[in-house]
Amino acid sequence: MGAFRRNRWFVLAGGITLAFAVVSLTVPRGPVLTAISDVGYLLLMVAVGVAMLATAWPARGTNRRFWALMGTGCVLWAAHQAGWVYCEVVRQTTVPDPWLMDVFLFLHLIPMIAAVGLRPHEAEGGQKFRVGTLDFLLLLIWWVFLYAFIVFPSQYISLNVAQYDRNYNSLYLVESAVLVLVLGIAARRSPAGWRVVYLNLMAANAIYAVDSGGVNLAVTNGGYYTGSLYDVPLMGAVSWMAATALTARELQPEAASPNADDKWGAMALRLAMLAILSLPVLGLWTFLWDDSPALTRTFRLFTLLAAMVVLGMFVFLRQYLQDQTLIRLLEDSRRSFENEERLQSHLVQREKLASLGHLVAGAAHEIDHPLTAIMEYSEKLWSNQRLTNEQDALVRKIVHHSQRTRDLISSLLSFAQQSSGERTMVDLCMLLQRSVQMRELQRHDQKIHVETSLAPNLPKIWGDGHQLFQAFVQIVENALDALEEAGGGLLRVSAQVQGEEVVVQFSDSGPGIKEPHRVFDPFYTTKPIGKGTGLGLSAVYGVVQEHQGQITCQNNPEGGALFVLRLPVANPQALAAGQS
Repeated sequence: MGAFRRNRWFVLAGGITLAFAVVSLTVPRGPVLTAISDVGYLLLMVAVGVAMLATAWPARGTNRRFWALMGTGCVLWAAHQAGWVYCEVVRQTTVPDPWLMDVFLFLHLIPMIAAVGLRPHEAEGGQKFRVGTLDFLLLLIWWVFLYAFIVFPSQYISLNVAQYDRNYNSLYLVESAVLVLVLGIAARRSPAGWRVVYLNLMAANAIYAVDSGGVNLAVTNGGYYTGSLYDVPLMGAVSWMAATALTARELQPEAASPNADDKWGAMALRLAMLAILSLPVLGLWTFLWDDSPALTRTFRLFTLLAAMVVLGMFVFLRQYLQDQTLIRLLEDSRRSFENEERLQSHLVQREKLASLGHLVAGAAHEIDHPLTAIMEYSEKLWSNQRLTNEQDALVRKIVHHSQRTRDLISSLLSFAQQSSGERTMVDLCMLLQRSVQMRELQRHDQKIHVETSLAPNLPKIWGDGHQLFQAFVQIVENALDALEEAGGGLLRVSAQVQGEEVVVQFSDSGPGIKEPHRVFDPFYTTKPIGKGTGLGLSAVYGVVQEHQGQITCQNNPEGGALFVLRLPVANPQALAAGQS
C-alpha cells in the first residue's frame, strides 16, 4: 500500500479543513456563513460517529467496546451541535446561556476517557470486561458529580450566568486535558498500530481543547461569531478524528500481551480512591469557606453525601472483583503446579520402569540358566533313596528356595515384558466383576466384604483385556491382603463415566498405605519377606500408561487406601488409529 493510499483519509481531512478556512475568509459574517459552519460542523461530527461505530461493528471484544464508546461520545457531541443548528439556523436565534444542551457537550468526553481506560491495545483478560464496565460507571458518576457540584448550582439553584460560564468552561477544559493525558499515557506502552491511533486522537483532541479554550475567551470578549477563523481548528480536529477512525478500520491494530510492569490497573484504583478521599475535602470547603447562597451550599453538601455513598460502593465492588480474580489466578496456579508435579512424576516413573525393565530382563535371563541347572540336579539328588534324613531336609530346602527364585524370575520377566497384546473393544464391567469374583472364590474370610457399584451402560475402551484383567486382579488382591491383615473390612469397587473417561475406584477400609507416593516404585512392598516382590503395582502402572490412562493412589480421610484409574473412552478416531 502506497503512502498516499495509506494516508488518504488524513489528506481528505486536511482538504476539508482548508476548504472551510477559505469559506471563513471569503464569506461575510451572516446567516449564510452561520449555516455553512453549523451544518458542516454537524455533518463532520455525524461522520466521526458513523466512522467510529462502523469501525466497532466488525471488531471483537475490547476493540469493539473501545470504538463503540468513542462513537457514543461523538453521538453526544453531535446532539449538542444539532441544538446549535436548531437555534442558529432553523430558528435564527442566539443560543441560550446557560443551556440544557451544554450537559451533552460535557458528557461526550466521558465515554471517550472510559474507552481509553479499557486498554484495547492489551490482550483481553477474564475479568477485564467487568472491571472496565465498573471503571466506566465510576468515571461517569465522578464527572456527573463534579458537574452537579461545580456547575449545576449557578445554572439552576441560584442563577448566575457569569459564574456558570466560568465554572463550566474551566471544568470542560480540565476534562479535555484529562482525555489528552490518558491518550498520551496509553500511547507510551502500546504496540505500533495502536500507538498510531492513540497519537492521532491525542493530537486532534489537544487541538480541540486549546481552540475551545480560545473560543470561550473570544466569546467573553465579544470577538467570536459562528464561522469565524476560531472554528477552523475545530473543523480540523473533528476531521482528524474521523480520518483516524477510518484508518484504524483498515489497519486493524492488534492487541499485545500486557506488560508485567504495567501500573494502569493500580493507577485507576488509586485515582478512584483519590476521588473518594477528595469528597470530604470538598465538603469541608463547602461548609467553611463557600460564600455561595445557603441553598447552593445545602445542595452541594447533599450532592457530596450521595456521591460518597455511590462512589464508595463502586470502589469496593471493583476491589472485590479484583480480589476474586486474584483468587482464581492463585487457584489456577495451584492446579497448574499440581498438574506439572503429577506429569513430572509420571514421566519419571515411566523412565524408571523402562530402564529397570531392560536391566531386569537381562538379569533374569542370566539367572534363569544356572537356576534351571540347580533345580534339575537338586531333584535328581532328592530322588536318591540313599539320603539320610538330614540330607533329605537340606535338599528339600534347596528345591523350595529354588522354586521361589524361579517364581521371582517369572515375575521379573512378566514385569519387563509389558508389551501390549492384541487390542480390542474391552468391557470393563465384565473384567471388574470377574476379577472380584475370582479373588472372592479363593478367599473364605467371612469378615471381608466386597461391594461393587458399576454404572449401567458403561462405555467400552480400546485395549488389551488380558492386561487390564491382570491389573484389576492385582489391585483387588492387594486390597484383600490389607483387609486380611486388619482382621476384616470392606472393599468397594466402582466405575462411572466422567466426560471422556471411565473412572474406576478401588477403596478399602484397611490400615492404608504408609507412603502412597512410592507404591508404584519397583520392589517397594510392605508385605513380609517371601510374600511379595514389590513388582505387582509397578506392572499395573505400566499397563495403565500403555492404555493412555492415569492411576493414582492415596489414603482415604476415614482410613484405608484408594486407587483411582482413569481410562479414555473408545472413540472412532482411537479405534481407527488402533486398527491401522
